[in-house]
Amino acid sequence: MIKIERALISCWDKSQLLPLAQTLTEFKVEIISSGGTARYLEENGIPVTPVEAVTEFPEVLGGRVKTLHPRIHAGILATNSTEHQKELQSIQARRIQLVVVNLYPFVEEAVKNRLPLEKAIEYIDIGGPTLLRAAAKNFQYTVVLPFASEYERFIQLFKEGKGNVPLSFSREQAAKTFWFTTWYDSQITAYFDEYLHHEDTNTRLPLLMEKHAALRYGENPHQKAAFYAPAFKGKTGMAAVEQLQGKQLSFNNYVDVDAAYRLVAEFTEPTVAIIKHTNPAGIATRTVTAEAFTEALSGDPVSAFGGIVALNRPVDAATAEEMAKIFFECIIAPDFEEEALKRLKKKKNLRLLRAAVGHFQEPFWEVKSVCGGYLVNESDSIKENTDQFKVVTETEPTEQQWADLLFAWKVVKHVKSNAIVLAREQKLLGAGAGQMSRVDSVELAGWKAQKFNHETTGAVLASDAFFPFRDGIDKAAALGVTAIIQPGGSIRDEEVIQAANEHGIAMVFTGIRHFKH
Repeated sequence: MIKIERALISCWDKSQLLPLAQTLTEFKVEIISSGGTARYLEENGIPVTPVEAVTEFPEVLGGRVKTLHPRIHAGILATNSTEHQKELQSIQARRIQLVVVNLYPFVEEAVKNRLPLEKAIEYIDIGGPTLLRAAAKNFQYTVVLPFASEYERFIQLFKEGKGNVPLSFSREQAAKTFWFTTWYDSQITAYFDEYLHHEDTNTRLPLLMEKHAALRYGENPHQKAAFYAPAFKGKTGMAAVEQLQGKQLSFNNYVDVDAAYRLVAEFTEPTVAIIKHTNPAGIATRTVTAEAFTEALSGDPVSAFGGIVALNRPVDAATAEEMAKIFFECIIAPDFEEEALKRLKKKKNLRLLRAAVGHFQEPFWEVKSVCGGYLVNESDSIKENTDQFKVVTETEPTEQQWADLLFAWKVVKHVKSNAIVLAREQKLLGAGAGQMSRVDSVELAGWKAQKFNHETTGAVLASDAFFPFRDGIDKAAALGVTAIIQPGGSIRDEEVIQAANEHGIAMVFTGIRHFKH
C-alpha cells in the first residue's frame, strides 16, 4: 500500500476534480497546485499550497515554467530509502505521493481546429508529461492519475485503505500513463510532420491513430475489434463515412465497404458495383444509374445476396426501388435523394452510408499485420497513362473493345490475385479471384459467366499480372474472348503473343501489375 500525504494537482480539464480534492482534504492530504488549478480549488474552499511556496521560485515565461524544479521532481521520484530521504532534506524537499495531472488539449484544440503552427505550439504541454512520466516511473512510491475517469475508483480505494492506495492500482495507472504520453507525443509528431519532411521519415512507423469506432467483434465473433483512424488529419476514407441508418457496421462491413467504394471511385461515368468478400460479384457502367444497378446485379444475382452495393452517383428513387427488392448489408453512395431514402429506410437493418467519392481516391499508406510485425506500402493509386499502353499483337482492338478493355482493367485491379475479369459492354460477366494458378482463374471466370447465361463470345479479358504460359490464352480463346489486357513482362511473352495471334485475339500490354493480396 502507498500512503498518500502530499499531492500535486495540475489539470487543464477540471471536471470531476472537486470530489477528489475534497476527499484528499478530508484525509489531511496537503495539496500543491499552481495557476488556474490552484485558483479553482481555492474558490471551492480547498486549501492549497502554491507551487512557488514549495520551490521558492516564481512562475516564469508566462507560466511556461512552473513545476520544473528539483524540489518538485525529487519529491515525486524519491523512494523511501535512507539515502533519498537525506538528499530530500539537503534540498529542503519532501515526498509527493500523488500526482494528478492532465495535459493541454493539443489534439482537441490544435489538431482538430487545424490551428497554424505558431498557435498550435501553445497547446504543447511540457511540464505535464514530465510530471506524469516521473510519477509513473516511481509507481512503487508515487501514484499517478492522468485521467479524470479514474478519480472515482481512486477515491473508493483511497477511502477503503484509510488514506492508502494499493500498489496494484498504482502500477496499472503507471502503465496507462506511459501509453498516454506516448500517444500524446505521437500527435505532436504527426502535426509537425506536415511542416517538416525528413529524409529518414520512412525509417520509423508511428501508428498515429485514435479509436474511431468500437466494433461488436472482428472477422469472427470470438475476435475483438475496433476501427482506428488518424487523429491528426481531416477525415477521409472510411473515417469520413456518414451512416444514415441501419445496424452498427461490423469489421467485415468496413473491409467490404472500403473495397466497394474504392472500386467505383475508379470510374467517372455512372457505375454501380456489388461486392462480396471484397471481390466484385457484379459491376456495370451505364448512362442511367438504375440501369447500371440492374446490369451489375445480373452479373451474379446469387452472390449479390447479402452483399455491399456501391454507387459513384447519388441514389435516385428508381434505383432505390430496384435495390429494395434484394437483401443487401450496406449501400454506400455520395448521397440519397429524399424519395430514395424514404423507400430504403423501410428496411430497418439496411445500412445506408454516405461519403464523397473523393475520400476514396486519395493515395495512402496501407498497413498489413504479419506475425511479428507490419508490412507497409503505398496504396495502388497509380495514375496510368493509357497512351503508353502497347498493342503487341497483329490484331488491333476495336473502339468498343478498347472501352471494354479499359473498363475490365479498372475492375481487375480490385479483384484478389490471381485475378481474371471477363467483360463486355462495360459490364462484368465473370471473375476468377484468388486462385492458385492463373489458368484456373480464367476457367473460373468463364464458368461464372456461363452459369448465368452470359455470352462470352466477343468478350474481353483482363489479367492483373502477366500470363506465365500460353494455356491461359488458349482457354480464353475457347470462351470466345477477342481482346486481352495484361501487364506483360513474362519470360514467355513471345509465346503468349504468338498464341493470341494464332487465335486472332488483340492483346494490350500495360506495363503495370495490380496484384491484390
